[in-house]
Amino acid sequence: MEDRTVEYKGVKITLFGHASVKIKGNKVIYVDPYILPEGEVEKADLVIFTHGHFDHCVDPSRIMKEDTITIGCDCRYASRDIRPGDHISLEGIEIEAVYAYNPNKPFHPKGAGVGVIIEIDGVKIYHTGDTEYIPEMEELKGKVDVALLPIGGTYTMDVGQAVKAADIIEPKLVIPMHYNVIEGTEADPEEFKRKVESLGKGIKVEILY
Repeated sequence: MEDRTVEYKGVKITLFGHASVKIKGNKVIYVDPYILPEGEVEKADLVIFTHGHFDHCVDPSRIMKEDTITIGCDCRYASRDIRPGDHISLEGIEIEAVYAYNPNKPFHPKGAGVGVIIEIDGVKIYHTGDTEYIPEMEELKGKVDVALLPIGGTYTMDVGQAVKAADIIEPKLVIPMHYNVIEGTEADPEEFKRKVESLGKGIKVEILY
């Protein structure tokens, strides 16, 4: 797997595909490690599962070490359950769990999954989990540096909703995710990039796969 990493203020963010992310600063964090590269992989200090679906809640044994911490919402591999509104401090990492759901579809009921805002080395990274555009995103305006936004539709935001989310949240950097892996999530990240940049807010878009 080719390198799929971008660096923001010293924090490295790798999107392996779908919603599977590695964040590396003073600690190594994985979120929803459904897709991982072949061969040896860097071990995690923390693994976060946003919800219990098969493409998010997966056996993390390949990235576990003796003292790896696992947290998640409705995931059997998490040693600690998290819910929207929870705040967790772990060895210099701050994690805020926020809402992630489908307002008008049955796939992700409200409260059955989370997005997470991870603060590491002074950088705030928002991984939305599986969600459509929801009004709670308006509370995040100007509060995150990097946002990983799904664009694949069906189960999550589509391109149009993700552009709206970027417009409302106003992160410095946006990374599209959750597209072109699972059937029903076909989307064009270049279209997303064009539309976000046309907002004229100086939001940078990095396409990592």
